[in-house]
Amino acid sequence: MKKSIFSTKTIVAIGIGAAVFLILAKFVAIPTGIPNTTIQTAYAFLALIAVLFGPIAGLFVGLIGHALNDLTSYGSIWWSWVITSAFVGLGIGIFYKHFSVENGEFGVKKIIMFNVVQVIVQMIAWFLVAPGLDILIYAEPANKVFTQGIVAGIWNIGTVAVLGTILLTAYAKTRTKKGSLSYED
Repeated sequence: MKKSIFSTKTIVAIGIGAAVFLILAKFVAIPTGIPNTTIQTAYAFLALIAVLFGPIAGLFVGLIGHALNDLTSYGSIWWSWVITSAFVGLGIGIFYKHFSVENGEFGVKKIIMFNVVQVIVQMIAWFLVAPGLDILIYAEPANKVFTQGIVAGIWNIGTVAVLGTILLTAYAKTRTKKGSLSYED
């Protein structure tokens, strides 16, 4: 029997994750001084969901959470950045099995690996995808959107490096390390 990528666990993670992403994006965002660009704690949470539940959950939490935030905050959806958020969740989530967080293992090597992955994914997302889609979809001026993308990317990388690492480390500490328990008769 073929296993569905949309398990009950994944669907629940998407629903709860999108709601938490929306709340964080709406109420825990700090202005940067660059128009329509804020420091977003929501991306640390998106990274947590992507690492715990994989690329499908990461993609849909980024997509739905960001779209709902745009819709409720601005009345319309800015698709270029919504797609970029989905890309970030998908990109980090692709590597979720390499981080061993579910096994209670998130030491220095895994933390470095996680941060290398998130930095590369976010650089591609915010330095290339977001500005490129802004230009293609909305005919925005290149200098404006590359500035916004670079500022958002730098802050999102920093937020995920600090808060995302703290969240994942704390979560890993709640898990039983693989092989730490033995069966007794």
